[in-house]
Amino acid sequence: MNDSLCRTTDQELLYELSYYTLAHSDPSFIHQHVVDAFAAQHADETTSPIAIVFALVGLYLHVEKGFNGKQVQRCHAQLARRRNEWMRLTPPAARGAIEIRDVLAASAGTERDAAIHRWCASVWDAWSDSRGMIAALVRDELGIE
Repeated sequence: MNDSLCRTTDQELLYELSYYTLAHSDPSFIHQHVVDAFAAQHADETTSPIAIVFALVGLYLHVEKGFNGKQVQRCHAQLARRRNEWMRLTPPAARGAIEIRDVLAASAGTERDAAIHRWCASVWDAWSDSRGMIAALVRDELGIE
């Protein structure tokens, strides 16, 4: 692994990866998946319930339902208009085997894009205890089975 990645904070790495995804030519808006994976992986007791729920909804829709980033964004907007209260979820001890450093270690292009998707799956898997609640929320609020 690149030695500079070892000395950089995850927040700084998020800025670097965001630069890559926001400049990405793919109209599916891969950046949304980065935002969701990072938020879910770095959530703690100070993270707002809405931030955790939205991140997990995004990961669920992407990993299990095949939604692209634009579709996830639209679902987030629908949820924001429909609900005022959000369930409080307890972050798991382990947050996934893949981290942002691993994503940035992949070559830019299809390799890095695939690493982003693997990262999302890894983080979503780590939150598997919350799957039932997130799937029910998506079904009940958005009508997505």
